[in-house]
Amino acid sequence: MTSPRPRAAHLVLGIESSCDEMAAALVEDGLRVRASCIRGQAESHRPYGGVVPEIASRDHLRSVSQVVEQALAEAGVAAESLDGVAATAGPGLLGSLLVGLSFGKALAYRLGVPLVGVHHLAGHLAAAELAAPQLRPPYLGLVVSGGHTALYKITEGAPELLGETRDDAVGEAFDKVAKLLGLPYPGGPALSRAAQGGDESAYDLPRPLQALPGLDFSYSGLKTAVARAVAQAGPLSDSRRADLAASFQAAATDVLVSRTRRAARQEGLHRVAVVGGVAANQRLRQAMGRAAERDGLEVFFPPPELCTDNAVMVAAAGARLLAQGERHAWSLSAFSRVPLGESPWAEAS
Repeated sequence: MTSPRPRAAHLVLGIESSCDEMAAALVEDGLRVRASCIRGQAESHRPYGGVVPEIASRDHLRSVSQVVEQALAEAGVAAESLDGVAATAGPGLLGSLLVGLSFGKALAYRLGVPLVGVHHLAGHLAAAELAAPQLRPPYLGLVVSGGHTALYKITEGAPELLGETRDDAVGEAFDKVAKLLGLPYPGGPALSRAAQGGDESAYDLPRPLQALPGLDFSYSGLKTAVARAVAQAGPLSDSRRADLAASFQAAATDVLVSRTRRAARQEGLHRVAVVGGVAANQRLRQAMGRAAERDGLEVFFPPPELCTDNAVMVAAAGARLLAQGERHAWSLSAFSRVPLGESPWAEAS
C-alpha cells in the first residue's frame, strides 16, 4: 500500500538549462501544468554537429529572462503569485546550469520565496509520475538520454542504481551514428526518421553485453560496428542508409528492453517508467510495450514533449521537494556531475 504524497507547494516556477534548451514552466499543486516554454538552439549548433557549451551558455544568458516572462504570461500570473522556485542544479553543462540557477536564485530572493535545486534525472522521473499519477514507488526507472543510460530502483527513499552504461549513453550513440550516416543535426530524431524506411534485419549488428549477466550497458562497440559497416559500404544510397539506421536502432533499443526485463524480474518490480529524450523513440516504445505484455508489466512513458529536456519536470520535482520541507541556501551552486540520489547542493538555508 502506497502512502499519500505530501501536499505540493501551490504554484512553482521551474527553470531548466542543463544543456542547450532554456525552459521555464509553472506547475500548480504539483500536478497541473499551467505553462511550459522552451527555447531551443538547434540552428546555432547545427554547423558544429553537436552542442558547443560556450554557445549554449551565452544564448541562455540572452534568453533566460524572456523565457521566464513568457511562461508567466502564458499562465496568466504575476511573479509575485509564486510560492517557490525550482531550478536544475546538475548534472549538465556547468556554464548552462549556472545561468538558469543564478536567475532562479535572484528571482526567489527578490520575491522572498523558497528555492530548491533539482537533480536533472529526478526531474525526468517526476515527469513520468506527473503524466501518470497512478505511478508510485516502488518502480523501475530506465533513464535514457544523450548523457545518461541507467536503471534505478525507485523507492520512497534514495534511488538505487542497478546498472548503467560503461561508456557511451544511448542518446549519444544515436547522435554519433547519425553523423556517420550523413544525417542532419539533431541526429537522434533524424536517425529515427531514416529508420522508418529501412529493414532492421539488413545488418547483423551486435547487442553489447546482452548475453552477459548484470544490468550494465555498453554502446561504444555498437557504434564502432556501424562505422565499419559504413566504411565497407562506400557511398551510401538512401536505401542502404535507411537499412543501417533501422538496424542500429533495433540493436540499441533491444538491449534497453532486455536489460529492463531482467531488472524487473531480479527486483520483483511490476511497474516501469522510461524517461529521457530517447524515451520518445517509437521503436523503443513499441518493443517495450510488447515485452510488458509478455511479462505482465505496466510501462509508463511521459508524452514526447516531457521526454526531452523541459521545465515542467523541474517544477514538478521542485514542488515535491518544497512539500517535504526542502529549502536551499542562496549559496547553492551547480554540479556538472552528480549521481541520482545525491544532492551536494542540498544545504539547509
